[in-house]
Amino acid sequence: MAEDDLVLRSPEQFKALGHPVRHRLVNMLRQRPATLRQLAAGLGMAKGTVGYHVRVLREAGLVRLAETRQVRGGTEQYFALVSKGFTFHEEAEGGREFLIDAALGEMLPLRPGQAEHTVLRHLWLSDEEAHALAARLREQAEERLTVDKSRGAPYGLLVCLYPADIPTLGPDDAG
Repeated sequence: MAEDDLVLRSPEQFKALGHPVRHRLVNMLRQRPATLRQLAAGLGMAKGTVGYHVRVLREAGLVRLAETRQVRGGTEQYFALVSKGFTFHEEAEGGREFLIDAALGEMLPLRPGQAEHTVLRHLWLSDEEAHALAARLREQAEERLTVDKSRGAPYGLLVCLYPADIPTLGPDDAG
């Protein structure tokens, strides 16, 4: 967990993040603060619809008003995330499932020649090794949090190190 991560713990926060439009808004606001007009254009949705979803995110404490600017006789409001990242409270139930569902919801179909590396592996680790590996994975994932569109297209990274329910075989007695 990064120092400035917001710790998610309330049902309102989970409900706010659980809606696909709000999940997409959060991903857009990870890039930079934006106005309702900019967010609506990015999503291809009506400004009023986007305004409703931003309000839900604000009421859940996930989005804040970052600044206002005077433009042609009106006021433009810029919205930003309250934190660069979100982490689940240790007692919050369903955090892993929530993240897996979110990743599945944002996955695009592969285009020909596009890189895709989905694998499932099982490792046998001591508790100390599992903690060390989890820390290294978090560190690697944190390195590329800044948005640099010149580098290419966005890819999702879901890192999950979990205790697995895998029965173990006894010794091979065939020999």
